[in-house]
Amino acid sequence: MAPMTKGSNLPYRRLCVELGARVTISEMTVARRLKQRKKGEFALIRKFEGEPFFGVQLAGTNPEELIGAAHAGCFTMALSKILQEAQLTAESMETTAQVALEQVGAGFAITQIQLTLKAKVPGATEEKLKELAGLAKANCPVSKLLKAEIGLEVTLAK
Repeated sequence: MAPMTKGSNLPYRRLCVELGARVTISEMTVARRLKQRKKGEFALIRKFEGEPFFGVQLAGTNPEELIGAAHAGCFTMALSKILQEAQLTAESMETTAQVALEQVGAGFAITQIQLTLKAKVPGATEEKLKELAGLAKANCPVSKLLKAEIGLEVTLAK
């Protein structure tokens, strides 16, 4: 069973958790729309408080686009957990990942990923958010997988 439209995604997942689901999965999310910062796509991957395990379905047209979207999603979920452990709750978090694909020798390689986070976290200072975001960047499973240089820019929204 699955929700019928984008508008029912979050209410449907809440209902599933209320009825005992331990794992929920988003509707199909298009990586390019996330990269273009389309609010409708970000709404599909927003995890609600009390949602135990949440997976995101990603669609894309090229591998680097999917890797960037996966990295942004993984980082954001890791930061959400770290914030919760620090007794903080984000009202909003928007993360993008710019992937640099460059020719290296006879082939191509992803040489850098720049994560950019804009978050509204009541009770957090920008310094504290940067510290916790650094932990999320270092411990996100996708960060650990990649051999590329990973940059991080953090902005605390007011």
